[in-house]
Amino acid sequence: MIFRYRVSLPGIKGFARVYEVKAGTTLYSFHKQMRADMDFPQDQLVLFKALDKNGAVIARYGIFDLGAGTIDTVTIDKTVKAGAVSFVYFYDTTNVKSVTLTLEGGAEPRAGAVYPLLVEAKGPNPVEFENGYVAYEDLPDDKKKPVPGSGHDDGFDDDDEDM
Repeated sequence: MIFRYRVSLPGIKGFARVYEVKAGTTLYSFHKQMRADMDFPQDQLVLFKALDKNGAVIARYGIFDLGAGTIDTVTIDKTVKAGAVSFVYFYDTTNVKSVTLTLEGGAEPRAGAVYPLLVEAKGPNPVEFENGYVAYEDLPDDKKKPVPGSGHDDGFDDDDEDM
């Protein structure tokens, strides 16, 4: 079985990643793929805080056993069976930096694909937001300028162009 997870930054519309992950994938393998794709620091302890549908913490998974198993032995399937519908994934526990992983459901297997598989990406990596990057959709309305072809009125009529 393949599961689909959306990675997001709370409060930021200009960032998203979507992964497809095999049920038997360990949290450690998923962590390594996300670390590589999003340029997370290599030398940090990581933590997956599993949440149920009500947002209650049901488990914490780390490199060391925190009571629910270690990330190199716990599989995605095990977390789903335990009722985890999302995670707060701390990729830098020292500086309390995290992203949210939300289970979107299942997906069809892709022939020849190597999992975990990044299937959708929007915006720069999380570190860019820390450095002051603001995505267009996150700007206040009074700061947005019309994007050509977006349907917003720019004061010019298409038929007014001189040829």
